[in-house]
Amino acid sequence: MLIFHNPVHHKHAGRHEMFRGRLVPCHETPARQEYVLQALRQRGIGELRAPSAPDMDLIGRVHAPRYLDFLAGAWQEWIALDPANAEFDVLPSIWPVRGFRHDVSPTNFAARVGLFSFDSGCPLTAGTWEAALAGAACAIDAARAVTAAGGPRAAMALTRPPGHHAGPDFFGGYCFLNNAALAAQALREAGAARVAVVDVDYHHGNGTQTIFYERGDVLTVSVHGDPTTEYPFYLGYADERGQGAGAQCNLNLPLPAGTGFAGWTQALQQGLDAVRAFGADALVVALGVDTYEGDPISRFKLRSEDYLEVGRLLAGLGLPAVFTLEGGYAVAEVGVNVANVLQGYAG
Repeated sequence: MLIFHNPVHHKHAGRHEMFRGRLVPCHETPARQEYVLQALRQRGIGELRAPSAPDMDLIGRVHAPRYLDFLAGAWQEWIALDPANAEFDVLPSIWPVRGFRHDVSPTNFAARVGLFSFDSGCPLTAGTWEAALAGAACAIDAARAVTAAGGPRAAMALTRPPGHHAGPDFFGGYCFLNNAALAAQALREAGAARVAVVDVDYHHGNGTQTIFYERGDVLTVSVHGDPTTEYPFYLGYADERGQGAGAQCNLNLPLPAGTGFAGWTQALQQGLDAVRAFGADALVVALGVDTYEGDPISRFKLRSEDYLEVGRLLAGLGLPAVFTLEGGYAVAEVGVNVANVLQGYAG
């Protein structure tokens, strides 16, 4: 297995996020990737590689150009407003909700931050764009590796910030560029006629669903916490099945808080059966391990040893696969849990 790791991920290091009316330290930290790297090295899992330069054309086929332009220049605009802003992260304070226009980009910086975001828990920092872009390159390289002649059967984009909450033109949930969607697009362009994205993060992959909701060439499957009680709340319901050409190409499997491994596995099996019925040629796994029983912001009950079986179940599809690192906020255990998935997958 090839592991494309993001060498500049640490440049995105949020100082704080908004939670229940107050600023709190960010749960999504650089230590998350470092613990995974440490675990992979200790077990000798995978060959580590740095990514190549990002393919901006491909990224522009997943994300809207005006959104990419905003991300690329946001920090410079923030500093231009007041040099003292260098001491603070960018967080949105206003959003264009129902009835407001989304087609016009205001010249006011705060208004554009809100236009391109959906929550106040996703700080944009001095190094966000560089880190997210390198992560996108990891995902694209991983996809191209598994589709190359003589390439590995599986590869991983080991990167942060994560990606599955980022939509075509919005960020949130700690995510700015959707690495799983970029990997799926790269797999399609490399010759895979049908691609399945299986998201096992505790939180619904709303961004991935939005990107592919009207496409019939990518199946999106998500096993996650019930959105009536769990973030991101406004997507992830079982009746969301795709639209237009994408009808029946989206499968949400929401589960109640407190679900243990037996119930969770039953839902995953349903999702894997859908992948087989779809006839996928390649697989993307949005690998969140915040389903772990000790995660501070999630409420499933998987144990570390359960992730070995998760890997085995995914391997049972027999497809070339790309893994992208998503959530997991019990930081000290993230490395063990991710390594267990990859070890189980490798058999």
